[in-house]
Amino acid sequence: MIEVNRDGEVWIFAEQEAGRLSDVPLELMSKGRSLADKLGVSLAAVLAGGRVRDLSEKLVRHGADKVYVVEHERLEPYQTNSYTRVLCDLIAERKPQIVLYGATPLGRDLAPRVASAMKAGLTADCTDLQIGDHTPPGSDQVHKNLMLQIRPAFGGNIIATIVNYDRWPQMATVREGVMPLTEPDPSRRGEIIECRADLNGLALPLEILQSQRRQKKVNLKAARIIVAGGAGVGSRENFRLIWELANCLGAAVGGSRAAVDLGYVDHDHQVGQTGTTVRPALYIACGVSGAVQHRAGMSESAKILAINTDPTAAIFSVAHYGVVGDLKEVIPRMIKAVRSGAGAKA
Repeated sequence: MIEVNRDGEVWIFAEQEAGRLSDVPLELMSKGRSLADKLGVSLAAVLAGGRVRDLSEKLVRHGADKVYVVEHERLEPYQTNSYTRVLCDLIAERKPQIVLYGATPLGRDLAPRVASAMKAGLTADCTDLQIGDHTPPGSDQVHKNLMLQIRPAFGGNIIATIVNYDRWPQMATVREGVMPLTEPDPSRRGEIIECRADLNGLALPLEILQSQRRQKKVNLKAARIIVAGGAGVGSRENFRLIWELANCLGAAVGGSRAAVDLGYVDHDHQVGQTGTTVRPALYIACGVSGAVQHRAGMSESAKILAINTDPTAAIFSVAHYGVVGDLKEVIPRMIKAVRSGAGAKA
């Protein structure tokens, strides 16, 4: 644990693999920028790996005031022990007040190890972060400008706000896709700081002989239109209607967790709290009941069209347009209208 440092920086762990930044740290830059501005401190990125210095400018263009670059041959590929040592040494030396990680497999592995070593708190899978004040129960002391860590709890039935007022740095992992990816500013300038990695005598228990990664079958985050099916579709055979409508619209296919669990569509297509968070221009929810876990992943879509036989379905509470009807009748009519060019005139 480090001392409470009200002037400490806001840090983003800049996750990279094989010299390529993932989208998550770039998404976190926009939120990190707003947190740092509210606190009146610098926003810094921590970039570790083999040869990664060239990635620094990209982080600066996305909002970083500083980039701490740690290069060492033992930092490529990623291993928990080496990265934990690097992060802990930097935190102990520079005393940030906030450290954010993406809630990716790598971030979920690294963040708890760092939190445990630093005896600091960690909130996992946050969907929002704010700055605010907190008074502990039974105390008159007001702790100013803490990071409020907001996440679904109890299966998504409530939204919890978690604060960490006495064990710093305040740390959180943030779900992929919940923060908007802002456009880079090529005019921004930042400070690139090269830091030494002290890995002498550190045992790395694994020897990675080969790494294989499977690309996702669909990039839901980049899709402008998504047609999603839920358990109400009824069967994998009926789910072909979702694919047909998506093909007509040039859209991506999504699914609720229930649809994935029933085998209607692969997990790569899952939208929601345990899937992908999306913000398309148009989201068409077909046979989706609208459980809070699913709404958490798509409610910020620009326009939402819901099709469901149940007029009381929760999905209608977030939909801009709703159709109460059988999707087996509604979708073929929509496909016919699209193919005939209805509504295509400017």
